[in-house]
Amino acid sequence: MKTYRIIGNMTGNSMDAIDLVLTEFHGGIMKDICSYSAPYSREMQAHMETLRQAVFDKSPTEILSLPKFKQIHDSYVHQIADCINKMCQKYQLDKKTIDAIGFHGKTLDHNPPSQAKINGRSAYTLQIGSGQMLANLTNIPVVYDFRSDFIMNGFEGAPLIPPHNAHISATEGDGCYYNGGNTSNFAWVISGKAVIGADAGPFNEYIDAYIRQNTSNCYDKDGQYGKVGTLDKALLQKLYDIGSDYYEQKLPKSGDPQYYHRDIVFKTIQEAGISFNNAVHTLEYFAAYIAVQALTLTEKKIPIIPNFILFGGGWKNPVVRGCFEQLITGQAYILPQHRKSFNSFYRRFIQKPTIRYSHFGEMMEARLFADLARYKLENKAWEIPETILANHPVICGVIAYPGKNQVSDYINRAAKGWQRE
Repeated sequence: MKTYRIIGNMTGNSMDAIDLVLTEFHGGIMKDICSYSAPYSREMQAHMETLRQAVFDKSPTEILSLPKFKQIHDSYVHQIADCINKMCQKYQLDKKTIDAIGFHGKTLDHNPPSQAKINGRSAYTLQIGSGQMLANLTNIPVVYDFRSDFIMNGFEGAPLIPPHNAHISATEGDGCYYNGGNTSNFAWVISGKAVIGADAGPFNEYIDAYIRQNTSNCYDKDGQYGKVGTLDKALLQKLYDIGSDYYEQKLPKSGDPQYYHRDIVFKTIQEAGISFNNAVHTLEYFAAYIAVQALTLTEKKIPIIPNFILFGGGWKNPVVRGCFEQLITGQAYILPQHRKSFNSFYRRFIQKPTIRYSHFGEMMEARLFADLARYKLENKAWEIPETILANHPVICGVIAYPGKNQVSDYINRAAKGWQRE
């Protein structure tokens, strides 16, 4: 049985940091060898935010012709390569012993089948990040463009993490694995298998952007602002109403910042004259609220094991986590229209809920892409719950090897218009 050593990389929608982890896989056993993180500059965050708005609903040809697209793209990939090279140097890693880099790229637009049914556009997903360029810069093979294969086979393309949650359940146990990133997403793992996975909605999306807009900080570290604020129930109702079309969609579904109407939310806060601290607290409460509201959409046939395993940096905010714990145990404010569905969900608990941070939580998303890369190297299907239910296995990803000078993979395969290719 071959042992794989793979570097996983993640740069999420929040663009707060480049996260890397070197994981060793031997059969069903995985072990993190070392990790490395480096914060993004405010300049790069601003560039990516501008680019995200500019590429919406555009074809690859249109995107490639945008001013500064390649400049921003190349800077992004070079920063990741620089971090990988620094990690190898710091830990004296022989690159010849590393089988691959699992590279997600940066998602800038996402229109999966669930959204395509609503907006009438063909399904597509957009990630930028040349795997070939990264392979050349690091001299390590790169496995990347994982979402495209799912979109091109009629699936949501996100979240990709449920099978990885299932892989660690031998240690963590069955239950609900909940990621707190820019978007929150969860998977129910029963008897060691992921039976459903879905995005819930904005988690850090509103909070981090509001903090960046109003302070010199990038996020509400240790909940310093939210702790001194209080919940504005009227604003909570408005926040839900603004995005209710998405929040009330059936599972499974995948989210994207474009569905969350951030500009409308911030305009609503401003017009209501809500204080900064109260606004932050309410946005943090809302992150936890939507996380629980999404769970209430879980089909009745799925048994609810009230073991909640948290991962992702967003849960380090004590206000968000505290609100989630109060909501999941029925001790916090619920919007009137949700009291029935929340109470129905609570009655499905077979025991008192337990909530803890995962032993694997620090680098879960980065390790996910190392795990995905391993599956591609082994030519194995990545079994997200949708594909299992449809009996349609999907092997995902593309492999780029160092030394190929021509770079033509700035944009993933399932970007807008892929159906005509």
